[in-house]
Amino acid sequence: MSYRIRPDRALDDEVHKAAAHQLGRAMAELTDRPQGLHEAVHAARKNVKRVRALYRLIAPIASEFQQRENQRLREMARTLSSVRDATALIEISHYLQATAASAEELQALTRVSDLLTARRDRLAEAETDLEDKAKAAVATCAEAREALKDASFDCGRRDTASLFQKSWRKNARKAIRALSECHADAAHAESFHDLRKRSQDYWMHHMLLRDVWPAAMHAKQLEAKALVDVLGRYLDMSILADVADREPHLFDRSDDHARLLEAIISRQQTAREEALDRARWIFADKPENEARTIRRLWLDASD
Repeated sequence: MSYRIRPDRALDDEVHKAAAHQLGRAMAELTDRPQGLHEAVHAARKNVKRVRALYRLIAPIASEFQQRENQRLREMARTLSSVRDATALIEISHYLQATAASAEELQALTRVSDLLTARRDRLAEAETDLEDKAKAAVATCAEAREALKDASFDCGRRDTASLFQKSWRKNARKAIRALSECHADAAHAESFHDLRKRSQDYWMHHMLLRDVWPAAMHAKQLEAKALVDVLGRYLDMSILADVADREPHLFDRSDDHARLLEAIISRQQTAREEALDRARWIFADKPENEARTIRRLWLDASD
């Protein structure tokens, strides 16, 4: 798997290789579409997220490049988000079905899921320019790969270790601030969204640097991924509740609307508590201490 930075190799080569591979995979998904266009969009967006996380890791030595390319890739991903967002609501409705508290609730949520599927299909039919957006996204990824060729991230072993220490400390501090905001009584979905973004970086950065201590980094990577998934469910339920309020005409029966909101409130509370418990454990270490550990591990692995 090429999404890693090996400590025994030049940083410049490793960054180029990892980013180019992910951009190439995104282009291939959008071009070949082995499971259809919508699945290709979903897969390509995941590849792009990995590139953006990689660039945030090296931002201290390439801030201008990181900001420019992050904006390029973020804007491209947004053009592909509408139908994917509608599909995410169907997926979270399936989760609600799987955790239904009664037969009546299950029946109502099954009807809701069918309505959301029909809604997604209508949006897909209305988005007549998705094909053009996919082609434009391929061109944007190609431009990003060309820009990558001209970028240099060359630095020595100790400078690389210091780079990762600084970046790790910065990202961990952001995560802890986001977690603190999520604990507030009046915490908004935006706070949990921010925590999810920081947790995604944390997860992907463990993937990138896993060679410095494979067993421990992999274990923490899995924990961070589990947190990302729980936060994703929490946020998707918030979006589904908003859609239900904005589009009440979707529901043939008013009691289905009521049962949906009751299910969301119940499962969201569970997801919130689980997410905060996981996050407290994952981000328990002080950023300064963890960052120093990363630096030391990198130096030991790169000897």
